[in-house]
Amino acid sequence: MSLKHETGPVRRQQIIDAARKLIILKGSEHVTIKGLAHEVGISEAAIYRHFNGKRDVMLLLVDDVGANLLNDIKDSGSKKGRDVIDRLNHILNRHISAIEQRRGVSFQVIAEIISLGDRGLNARVADIVDRYIARLKTLLEEGIGTGELRKDLNAEATAVLIFGLTQGVVNLWALNNYGFDLKKRYNTLWSTLRQTITGDGAGYVMKESKPK
Repeated sequence: MSLKHETGPVRRQQIIDAARKLIILKGSEHVTIKGLAHEVGISEAAIYRHFNGKRDVMLLLVDDVGANLLNDIKDSGSKKGRDVIDRLNHILNRHISAIEQRRGVSFQVIAEIISLGDRGLNARVADIVDRYIARLKTLLEEGIGTGELRKDLNAEATAVLIFGLTQGVVNLWALNNYGFDLKKRYNTLWSTLRQTITGDGAGYVMKESKPK
């Protein structure tokens, strides 16, 4: 067992990284204090010096996942000269890249945490997803305003669709034991999505019609 002393923030990050790894390997129900201690190489008592229990670890993990997702969107906005389509592709590519490197770190963890049925955790996840979708919606509205995206696009519905598309392909990847080329599957979906939101393809998400 490791006796190396780490600062509080470093140790907490190690613990939530261990929780993420255990979720991907075994599922969220297998995240235990004993398992976390073993993964990090510290005692169970050391885990309790940083967290009151498993639920506290999961709450911080949710926040970490949310920060990663939102930072991908924030990072895309710093790319000067990029149009909205390129920025959106950059965001989704960042997600897929992280997923390939860390086995579904964001979207698979979200699905696993929801499966626990904890109302508090689900509320935290819902808040993060709502903020993520809201930022996608803002980006899509920018594209509609500049004429890059079709004028009759429903930005909010499309943002939800993009989230669902990414979540869905990751779930399929996990169900297939990570057996297909995720990037190749994404590229096919991106081509269809791009045609849809720019109007280059036949299908698109219309604005909701107003009642007369």
